[in-house]
Amino acid sequence: MKPKILTTLPTYTRHLFLADVIAGVTVAMVALPLSIAIAIASGANPATGLVTAVVAVVLIPVLGGSRVQIGGPTGAFIVVVYGVIATHGFDGLVLATLMAGVILLVAAFLRAGALVAHVPEAVINGFTIGIAVIIATSQLKDLLGLDLANVPADFLPKVSALISVSDSFNAYALGVGLATAAIIIAMRKCAPRFPGLIVAVAITSIAVAVLDLPVDTILSRFGALPDSLPMPVLPVITLERLTELLPSAFVIAFLAGVESLLSAIVADRLISGNYRPNAELLAQGAANIGSALFGGLPATGAIARTATNVRAGGKTPVSGIVHALAVLFLMMIAAPLAGHLALPALAALLIITAWNMSEPDKWGQYLKGEMSDRILILLTLVLTILADLTVAIGVGVALGLALRLHRRNARPPDWTPRDQ
Repeated sequence: MKPKILTTLPTYTRHLFLADVIAGVTVAMVALPLSIAIAIASGANPATGLVTAVVAVVLIPVLGGSRVQIGGPTGAFIVVVYGVIATHGFDGLVLATLMAGVILLVAAFLRAGALVAHVPEAVINGFTIGIAVIIATSQLKDLLGLDLANVPADFLPKVSALISVSDSFNAYALGVGLATAAIIIAMRKCAPRFPGLIVAVAITSIAVAVLDLPVDTILSRFGALPDSLPMPVLPVITLERLTELLPSAFVIAFLAGVESLLSAIVADRLISGNYRPNAELLAQGAANIGSALFGGLPATGAIARTATNVRAGGKTPVSGIVHALAVLFLMMIAAPLAGHLALPALAALLIITAWNMSEPDKWGQYLKGEMSDRILILLTLVLTILADLTVAIGVGVALGLALRLHRRNARPPDWTPRDQ
């Protein structure tokens, strides 16, 4: 479980440091608005996204088993985090995240990193598409400027509630959201190496401020963002709370472990590397414990940010450390400005993220796959949307492993992780 940073530092050079600094700062520009948007979509204060993007993110490269892995809050957690907060409050989420971190540490010491190869890809595809649908649906309130104080956690009641307030539609909010989406898409095509997310959100948010449009911002809904990290605090721990939060903790640990290992696999393909799965689990465990102590969100390896790091020239885990420090620096100097980010702009950002997560370019491939895989994808997707992510993962993994035992001679699938 030797961290990759100990392997890279003996041969570290000034040239590598310069490349890592440029890459780390570039990814920070992507992570800043995305972390805030994920926190809001999760039902948490936007500041928790920034805390996670500093505390958890700095621990992952220090202890992790990948040269270029970048972690942080990701869209995969939105559904489970929203549900935990709605049921147990934010303090319940903090304890569940802390428990998930401990579970990941135990998994690392048991050398369970290789077990990710036994999770059926159809299950991952199914619950990822389901999560994408839920994320996109959850952002319709802000994208359309609907007046709805409390958004239900469950999918069908949420859709019903959104329809019931459709008469409060705000055309200005939709215009801001569509303009943000258009800028993001255009910049990805014309300047893919440029941090287009923060540019798009900044442009439309400036337009909202200059034109004094009747559109919600972070400041108007949540108040000012903090310009420093909070002090670490241990959550209240009782046997009753541990018992009731254990299922949520296992789901968080499962998502963190699977997403981080898949992200590390993607990173290896991009740099022809060789990641260490158990070191990666150890890093994710420490990152989630650290995030929980500082009142942050669950964290894992972020595939899109990791790919951005590689494209921007990141070479070693130092780029991940620089990324975390850059977010902290931006948090300290730009918190008042970040408070003016328009919520419809952030909603558009997350809807695009959800679309990318679902990998629409591979839907045709799924439809041409084996009938058992198609049924597994559909079952996991429907259970994720209509039931519960815990149920979806449990049923999907159990059924998927049963199918694999039935097809003993089938080769293990090649992973095709999605962009987040």
